[in-house]
Amino acid sequence: MSKEQLIVVGGGLVGAAIAYGAARQGVKVRVLDQGDTAFRASRGNFGLVWLSSKGGGMPRYARWTRDAVRLWPELHEELLGVTGVDSGLQQNGGFWLGFSDQEVEKRANLLARIDREVGNVPFQVMGPSELKQYLPGIGPKVIGGSFGAHDGHANPLMLLRALHAGLRAKGADVITGADVVELRHDRDRGQFTIKARDGQSWKSERLVLAAGLGIARLADQVGLHAPVTTTRGQVLITERLKPFIEYPTNKARQTAEGSVQIGSTSEDVGFDDRTTTDKIEWLARRAVDTFPALANARLVRAWGALRPLTPDGYPIYQGSDTCPGAYVVICHSGVTLAAAHAYVIGPWMGGLTEAPADFDTFQSARFRDPNASFSNDH
Repeated sequence: MSKEQLIVVGGGLVGAAIAYGAARQGVKVRVLDQGDTAFRASRGNFGLVWLSSKGGGMPRYARWTRDAVRLWPELHEELLGVTGVDSGLQQNGGFWLGFSDQEVEKRANLLARIDREVGNVPFQVMGPSELKQYLPGIGPKVIGGSFGAHDGHANPLMLLRALHAGLRAKGADVITGADVVELRHDRDRGQFTIKARDGQSWKSERLVLAAGLGIARLADQVGLHAPVTTTRGQVLITERLKPFIEYPTNKARQTAEGSVQIGSTSEDVGFDDRTTTDKIEWLARRAVDTFPALANARLVRAWGALRPLTPDGYPIYQGSDTCPGAYVVICHSGVTLAAAHAYVIGPWMGGLTEAPADFDTFQSARFRDPNASFSNDH
């Protein structure tokens, strides 16, 4: 058991999972959550637990995701037992659906390459007739798709609730409304001082920055490079319907309550988290093309959320060389990677274990080359 204090700045899915992973092993943990002034990416995602196609440009990320989805059932059962909160995990496979031969072929080639390079990332490409055996409600515009046996979905809001309840159960201190603005490191004492905008301050021997879009203004104060940008995702939700989508898909998924979540967009719009009529219409039309029965469903809500993204779309996991004990995490897949963040990253950043093997791949040094250019698949 570590006797050191760990402070996690950021109480969303990423920060809460890391904090829970440390707290469950006896680390003294405090979470500083910005509160309702934050962009709350954890409350605006699609809820997929998704392996298929992840890591096409970085095999280490594909392996990381593969291992994370395998850990998910354990996290689900543990949180249910500790807190009584059901994270809503359903992991019986998931479908990517395409509207043209060209995009289906591109998808098949990508999945084959990932499985060849990484291993144990199974998939199956299907035509319309085979897809209808699993998704009888698909429309004629769906000309093919792929099935990932390890894919699934969860309820992001219930997962976040479960993680926070688990933190309390494990004795962690969660402080809301803490807008952290200043970090100081006393190298001689091996201690960090964390200050909030309202004058509150806390001290800790270890520090994890998992504040999403707020990371960039904090990371450089502890010698960490954390380039982060935004992508806006707009999502729609329907009224509750009789169950007809048994598996999650890349275009729509039906929740346990019966509502259908339709998503999502990926827009480079800076810090604008509004919804727009053109994107709502595009999402609705695409959903109806996928599942024609949705033409008669009422939309009850639409929302936009800003999600953190690195220049290449892959995570940053890194410790500081100049301020030992400080770490930064930037991650776009807080749901998919939740179990790995709890069971692997939490103990590492809590001082209980060494860094995972080959994690240099995820350091931000890859963005230091001024001549390099980056793109992502989001």
